[in-house]
Amino acid sequence: NCVSGKPDTTPGSWRPGAGESDHGTHVAGTIAAAKNGVGITGVAPGVKVSGIKVSTPAGFFYTEAVVCGFVWAAEHGVEITNNSYYTDPWMFACKTDEDQKALIEAVTRASRYAERKGTVNVAAAGNSKFDLAADSILDKSSPNDSTEVDRLIDPKVCLDYPAMLPGVVTVSATGAKDLKASYSNYGQGVVDIAAPGGDRTEYQTPDAPAVNGRILSTTVEGGYVYKAGTSMAAPHAAGVLALLKSTHPKASPAALKALLYAQADDRACTNPYDIDGNGTVDAVCEGGKDKNGFYGAGMVDALDAVRR
Repeated sequence: NCVSGKPDTTPGSWRPGAGESDHGTHVAGTIAAAKNGVGITGVAPGVKVSGIKVSTPAGFFYTEAVVCGFVWAAEHGVEITNNSYYTDPWMFACKTDEDQKALIEAVTRASRYAERKGTVNVAAAGNSKFDLAADSILDKSSPNDSTEVDRLIDPKVCLDYPAMLPGVVTVSATGAKDLKASYSNYGQGVVDIAAPGGDRTEYQTPDAPAVNGRILSTTVEGGYVYKAGTSMAAPHAAGVLALLKSTHPKASPAALKALLYAQADDRACTNPYDIDGNGTVDAVCEGGKDKNGFYGAGMVDALDAVRR
């Protein structure tokens, strides 16, 4: 439990308390739920998972907790981290503000430290439909723990982090028809890879016998629940990285990332992208088939990962 900024390793300290979100449990199931004929099977069901709690009971991911999480992972042999969150209270922290710049710098140093220690860091791209490579973005939700204000930010200097930090694998979400999910952030040069995150069934209706356009995974107390988001996409990519690390145990973080992008199935831009079918283009994909703003290097492919 890193919520205080200092690691608490007492037994069960990482567990969600009463009324806390099951978000992390859902993510963990996507990565590594056992292949035992019960419920669901994770992408990499044989790997070891550790829970490093960085969310307050109210659901805030503050800088001191995030830094603690990366450093603890780095110093305890964690080879892949999944980060399905952004660092609060700023959806985009701006380097033009000295206080916000310090927050970015702290998490940047921690994530780079982890990578130097052998860790690959994976992060969700975010669920606001933003083009993270645009000239400007209207952020209406920051600071989210006090009075929110409208800010027109420049994503070249204002970062959604850890997703937009150097070295981090940034994952966009797709729905049942393998199109960019309606909510998923995107951006040429920002999104590295795509993975299933689910979408509304009226936008991407799954083929039978599937009954839901979202992602089924584990919840607390032994249950299962559907969720959708880039938070659900990131652990699919983290699971594939775990498979690659299992088959290439001596691979460095740089080599693992190269393998991840190489195994991905190329996915060309979806243009025009009118996900709700109302005749209006909802987003514009830039780039080629092998690298673009919607899908990065393509869709993760677990089978190709274990064959490499």
